[in-house]
Amino acid sequence: MRVAVVTVGDELLSGDTVNTNAAWLCERLTDRGVDVARVTTIPDDVGEIARVVNEYRAEYDAVLVTGGLGPTHDDVTMEGVAAAVGRDVEPHDAAHEWLTEEGGYAAADLVDGTTHLPAGARMLPNEAGVAPGAVVESIYVLPGVPEEMKAMFEHVAEEFAGEETHTAVVTVDEPESELVERLADLQERFDVAVGSYPGDAVRVKLIATDEGELAAATEWLEARVELVEEDGTPETAS
Repeated sequence: MRVAVVTVGDELLSGDTVNTNAAWLCERLTDRGVDVARVTTIPDDVGEIARVVNEYRAEYDAVLVTGGLGPTHDDVTMEGVAAAVGRDVEPHDAAHEWLTEEGGYAAADLVDGTTHLPAGARMLPNEAGVAPGAVVESIYVLPGVPEEMKAMFEHVAEEFAGEETHTAVVTVDEPESELVERLADLQERFDVAVGSYPGDAVRVKLIATDEGELAAATEWLEARVELVEEDGTPETAS
């Protein structure tokens, strides 16, 4: 399963808010064996939301959109998603029922527009907030508030699945440039995906669908690099 993650918000693009939602969603999806093929951040603009979502829904199995839900002037995500699939935004009976019966809100207290969703959408209850989410075709619309987004994602997590993968990390006390040939040799010998991430040391991440293959690849690599022990001192492989 290949998906795209779209985060919506002017505050993300200006740097006023750190985009933790994308990182959390990518980690959760990857843990479920899902291939996150694209992460995009766009402004609170109906036309831009519609354009990006429409493009991605044609290319990927699912699109997850976070941010811009609610009745305020800059909460235009539902309108943009509706435009992407050629639908209107309209009052949603299930959203109204859930908020007034399960959410504990009086109908008179709900700001106009709170329960408006794209026509024919499946409503997702917001157990940590007010504004409901929605599923429209292969598009999942979640809140931007992290606590609300996380709680709502759990309602649909089982709908995202792929081939289970296993991961190992080898921390190496050598320059990344000196590892190129050994990492290429590693990939020729074993059916693993390899990523290297430099910092104070180089973190080499190995991913495989077969746990035994991963163990063999990890052992092979550890025997051929200078490792960093837990206390930070280098350990030369024999």
